[in-house]
Amino acid sequence: HLQLPADLTKMHLTDNPHPQVTHVSSSQSGCSIASDSGSSSLSDIYQATESEMGDVDLTGLPEAAVDSEDEEEEEDEDIDRTSDPLLGRDVVRECLEKEPADKTDDDIEQLLEFMHQLPAFANMTMSVRRELCSVMIFEVVEQAGAIILEDGQELDSWYVILNGTVEISYPDGKSESLCMGNSFGITPSLEKQYMNGVVRTKVDDCQFVCIAQQDYWRILNHVEKNTHKVEEEGEIVMVKEHRELDRSGTRKGHIVIKATPERLIMHLIEEHSIVDPTYIEDFLLTYRTFLTSPLEVGNKLLEWFTVDSLRDKVTRVVLLWVNNHFNDFEGDPAMTRFLEEFEKNLEDTKMKGHLRLLNIACAAKAKWRQITLQKPSRDSPLFFSLLGGSDKGFGIFVETVETGSKAAEAGLKRGDQV
Repeated sequence: HLQLPADLTKMHLTDNPHPQVTHVSSSQSGCSIASDSGSSSLSDIYQATESEMGDVDLTGLPEAAVDSEDEEEEEDEDIDRTSDPLLGRDVVRECLEKEPADKTDDDIEQLLEFMHQLPAFANMTMSVRRELCSVMIFEVVEQAGAIILEDGQELDSWYVILNGTVEISYPDGKSESLCMGNSFGITPSLEKQYMNGVVRTKVDDCQFVCIAQQDYWRILNHVEKNTHKVEEEGEIVMVKEHRELDRSGTRKGHIVIKATPERLIMHLIEEHSIVDPTYIEDFLLTYRTFLTSPLEVGNKLLEWFTVDSLRDKVTRVVLLWVNNHFNDFEGDPAMTRFLEEFEKNLEDTKMKGHLRLLNIACAAKAKWRQITLQKPSRDSPLFFSLLGGSDKGFGIFVETVETGSKAAEAGLKRGDQV
């Protein structure tokens, strides 16, 4: 069973739609990412770049809310609903209390929606989570102080806490508290395993789901039919999982779930599945968690721009990046230089429509700032030149800034509007 390092795991926004706080133990960790609602989609941006000649449709460029008001209200309701440890003890509990053989597809989907928010399930594929939901058994321990597992007891299940807190007291005198979303019990193996320490409840009404050893081992070791591994020189560099977004089978494909940083960058210009349409947006939102510098992406994009077949895809990535995360450029001199070089490339290749979009995006996203330049005398040079004015019919812009000058040090940049 493949285990890539944690820092190579890419969490998709579609997997974790709501921001949340989870208690994380040393053995199980999870994270969730919330999309900034002001980001524009790839289709919005690229729709505006279809025509290079004549008028360009710029309607897709300004940031627009991802969700409608109705959807936001529904999402708020979902957040309220999931804030209760057991979803109000109604829908999910009703599904949990059914025997595995009696669970319907709808029951499993309901459980899946709840379980994937818990740290214990965070690093599992969707197909593994679904299989686990189909066989899990619900248990309740009503009294605090009740012993669940004795030291040395033979283990036969994997436990995930849904409500309450348990304490594990180890033979060496140390203890550990586990709460909602944490797990304990067996590892995915058929070998005999024994409990190290005593597990007891710390509060009343502790609730768990349990998965038998045989099922846990089978699912974690054999439910890989839905994954596709990409190898380079004998090393696995990317793992994709097959997903179906509806039961008609029309919206299905592979979604990237793990990859090396280099492979994640390369996937920016590859074809994206119908079930993974926001890959570029997800990457731009999360790349700082696995890359040391945005220039690792920028330099690759400049390199790929020289390839005719990749130029259009590279331009779409940069337009999305500028439109959704302009601070990555505005606050980083090296990235500002990247943007200037990319702009020059657009000019050289006569991609006028895309160039107009880039300039409009930069103008719309740039923040107001005040710069003070002191001259030793009236006749001293400014070290920058201006362009425009009323006689030209447009505003006054900084055309050039001398590298290393006091103007550059003060933060004046080419393209600034005065």
